[in-house]
Amino acid sequence: GAPRPEAGLLGIRKGLGLYTNLRPVQIFDALAGASTLKPEVIEGVDLMIVRELTGGLYFGKRERFYDEEGAGIDGAKGQRAYDTLEYREYEVERIARQAFEAARKRRGKVTSVDKANVLETSRMWREIVHRIGEQEYPDVQIEDLLVDNTAMQLINRPADFDVVVTENMFGDILSDEAAQITGSLGMLASASLGDSTALYEPSHGSAPDIAGKGIANPLAQILSVEMMLRYSFGMNEAADDIRRAVTEVLDEGWRTGDLKDAATPADKVVGCAGMGDLVVSHL
Repeated sequence: GAPRPEAGLLGIRKGLGLYTNLRPVQIFDALAGASTLKPEVIEGVDLMIVRELTGGLYFGKRERFYDEEGAGIDGAKGQRAYDTLEYREYEVERIARQAFEAARKRRGKVTSVDKANVLETSRMWREIVHRIGEQEYPDVQIEDLLVDNTAMQLINRPADFDVVVTENMFGDILSDEAAQITGSLGMLASASLGDSTALYEPSHGSAPDIAGKGIANPLAQILSVEMMLRYSFGMNEAADDIRRAVTEVLDEGWRTGDLKDAATPADKVVGCAGMGDLVVSHL
């Protein structure tokens, strides 16, 4: 329970009402070799994970205590802990609408991920997603997938997914799995959106072990600026310019340490500032 960066981030999301996380997962052709999956499996991967961000287990009531009365067949005493997974109808409705709106701008397919064979929250989730989809977005295809099967299918057929919508913890896990499809978590941007506020950040979290060394990959943060221009300001041409600049730098063979492989020449490996300068030069 000691203070951790995650606690601050959860507080920011809740305090600013950032209930939607958008995480695009796309393949840069120059980095296809960095993925652990076969080239033919990742070809054409272009999906968007829409994650509910302010509900579920991460924000539910939790407690850990010593059970004096004991439990079980032998009545053994010991520690007990619980975390509460709770969702309200309006929370599911609004994230579902975000997913359907995103799908309308893409390929028109939403995969709703849950654990409806076990969890009551997931059964409610599935019912509400279908109601919103059938009543308000009849032009968008809906697919239901259990979270464990989704984890397998993201590796088996990642190019088949368009928009994936799911609750907080499932989205946390699946989006990091999807990052490995691209070859590096350091390449994934994200947007956290509310009704009047937006926060743009890379997906990779903190890396205190490399702080001050100048070797971090800045591309996820730069691509987060691309998302900011696109989603908050409607500056699509400027956003396209950033995407194009990043693509050109990678196509020329420039890499940060997390992106290099055995075939990367030593003189093509640059640090954080060097990579940033290269992107600026291509802008």
